[in-house]
Amino acid sequence: MKIVVIGGSGLIGSKVVTLLRGKGHEALAASPNTGVNTITREGLAKALAGASVVVDLANSPSFEDKAVLEFFETAGRNLLAAEAAAGVRHHVALSVVGADRLPDSGYLRAKVAQESLIQASKIPYTIVRSTQFFEFVGPIAQSATQGNTIRLSPALLQPIASDDVASAVVAVALAEPENAIVELAGPEKIPLDSLVRQHLTHAGDRREVIADIHARYFGTELDDRSLTPGAAPMLGSIRFADWLRRSSATG
Repeated sequence: MKIVVIGGSGLIGSKVVTLLRGKGHEALAASPNTGVNTITREGLAKALAGASVVVDLANSPSFEDKAVLEFFETAGRNLLAAEAAAGVRHHVALSVVGADRLPDSGYLRAKVAQESLIQASKIPYTIVRSTQFFEFVGPIAQSATQGNTIRLSPALLQPIASDDVASAVVAVALAEPENAIVELAGPEKIPLDSLVRQHLTHAGDRREVIADIHARYFGTELDDRSLTPGAAPMLGSIRFADWLRRSSATG
């Protein structure tokens, strides 16, 4: 089966392509680097010819409110129109747990706009809302750094390893469309400040992490429900402490 992976050279996309090819599928890694651009539509029709499934893992190059909204709306419209013309039978998109609960975040508003385009199209779909990736803990810490301190919310997260995300996305892509949103999370809930503290300790980073319930996470305040899944999400198996040890061994 031919499966086109938009954003196929990124963190999750490259893992998804490898897994699909390992299962014997024709997985096409589609990105501007490979001549496929969902904003300009360059190479899009050719890439989708004969495809049964499209997995959209592309991300905006800018997180600025206006730019990120324009990216997801333009890319979404172009991609869905090309899929309709090509007869694609299943559209899979990766989104964010809690996207609809945090309207103060421009990025999450843009993800909700992307989801709305998918739901309004006539293409069968599955939207996978994932929690934060372990790989993003470092950038999260950096975004909240002031001098030698990092001020973060103690709200609970349920973060997940990118390997688990890729495996779940592949399983969804190879299944029948849900025509619904499914949630994906890691195996344990961890306060955000504690998560970053563990990361820094492991890295030998001496910056101080201060818990602050009013600290903003990419523009919005959090509580324990903001970025954690509802009942019965799909769950990854890799714990954060094990991922840290594994990362050191392979780094």
